[in-house]
Amino acid sequence: MITAQHLNEWISVPAEDLADRAHVPFTLAESPLDVHKIFANDLWDEIEGARAAGREISLIVPLGPVGQFPILARRVNEARLPLDHVSFFGMDDWLDWQGRPFPRGHLFSLESRFHSSFIDLIEPDLRPRPGNIIFPTPLALDRASEELARRGNLAASFGGVGFQGHLAFNEPPASRWTAVTADDLRNSLTRVVPVAIDTIIAHAQRSAGGNVFAVPPMAITLGMRDLLAAPRVRLYMDTGEWKRTILRILLFADADADYPATLVRGHPDVRVVADRQSALSPLAGPGPAA
Repeated sequence: MITAQHLNEWISVPAEDLADRAHVPFTLAESPLDVHKIFANDLWDEIEGARAAGREISLIVPLGPVGQFPILARRVNEARLPLDHVSFFGMDDWLDWQGRPFPRGHLFSLESRFHSSFIDLIEPDLRPRPGNIIFPTPLALDRASEELARRGNLAASFGGVGFQGHLAFNEPPASRWTAVTADDLRNSLTRVVPVAIDTIIAHAQRSAGGNVFAVPPMAITLGMRDLLAAPRVRLYMDTGEWKRTILRILLFADADADYPATLVRGHPDVRVVADRQSALSPLAGPGPAA
């Protein structure tokens, strides 16, 4: 259990000291662009390394952050590196109030956003096969997990971390009447979830001008079982003050179902990257005005 004493200790740690004191490997980047460059390099290393070795691989990817994708697309085009050996699995997507997926082109379709921010930027002859881009869907709930198992070549899970510690839409248990332990969450499968109020507010501020009514109330997410099954887990934070406290919880806390991203503790190969504004101590005060 995380206590106020724990938090008071953790939030006082300066950004420059996090890497030395963290219980999870941590890299401090200077800016969001630097985070995106590191993320793009990490993706490139997986993709290019597999190509050179003649292996097919699967990668789990987020649509937050997204700045890494145009960087990676440019590099793929410049190197003329085909992606027909890569399967991309989106880790989550938004759903409407009835739990159904949004059509392609909708503002909150993360599958559409993956295409517009990455796939569409790649030369057509270099793109992955259409069947190798897989997002979870409530219309075939177990499809992504089954495809990951069938391929048997998951190389890495990449992700962002939400304000309350969610990874994909694996958010803290929504009701005190639903007892979910850390082990339950660690073994969780693809599922439809109601979106937490905290997440709705964060996305309203970030992408809807504060209009909470514009943010979908439901989502679908890969479970932690699939996310943690990858040999490598890489997490990135780039949204500043919102993330300063949860970053410290991620770096210092034991695995806790109330902060799902902490379940990466104990994974054999995990790394966290954050920009300086996201890594500053919460005691440092607000950063520059947006």
